[in-house]
Amino acid sequence: MATLFMNIRGKVALITGSAKRIGREIALEFARRGARIAVHYRSGEAEAKQVAGRDGAAFHADLRDGAAVENMFLGIEATFGGLDILINSASVFSPATADDATPAHWDLQMDINAKAPFFLAQRAARLMRARGAGKIINIADVAGELIWQAYVPYSVSKAALIALNRGLAKAFAPDIQVNAIAPGPVLFPDYYTEEQKQAAIDRTLLKRAGSPQDIVNAVMFLIENDYITGEIIHVDGGRHII
Repeated sequence: MATLFMNIRGKVALITGSAKRIGREIALEFARRGARIAVHYRSGEAEAKQVAGRDGAAFHADLRDGAAVENMFLGIEATFGGLDILINSASVFSPATADDATPAHWDLQMDINAKAPFFLAQRAARLMRARGAGKIINIADVAGELIWQAYVPYSVSKAALIALNRGLAKAFAPDIQVNAIAPGPVLFPDYYTEEQKQAAIDRTLLKRAGSPQDIVNAVMFLIENDYITGEIIHVDGGRHII
């Protein structure tokens, strides 16, 4: 019979895009709880190494490059001997409407936000199955359900990730649980004005921004529960039901 929760101490966790923002906070919490963290980064080597600390390791990879991703996994195997947890946190977020989106913009959003999580999960599952269990958590977005007009390619890429979340949960059951978290206004883009931030907050039921710790708490809930899979947890102040 499965245990009621995964004891994170000593487990190996790969968190993509974890040199900065929410990925960073997730990685740091894992380290605090005794996990061995693989910190992926595309830019920000110094920040990634700082997050990894003495017991973790930083791995550089462009997630659009299959060879680079494979080298990252080989490095994780060589350093840690396997993998127990994958957090697909790396993401790109930029505006484009149905009228002005370009093929390049579309490809970037889809490649990083949907295609990369699939192939990362595919590769991670091989290592997890060797250990008989694993957890995959995808960081989605309420935009994937509401489809924001000013962010059409981004929204579609996150909608694809939500569909992928369910597909992988079916494919990898029963040994690997796959779930998603859909944040609301937690960490705003650097280019957001105060008016844009307030507008996002006003579209929530709770009328306030969330914090990275809210997302971290949801991640830990999913890690510590072995009877949830294919689920999406909204941590968005009620944004998805307005």
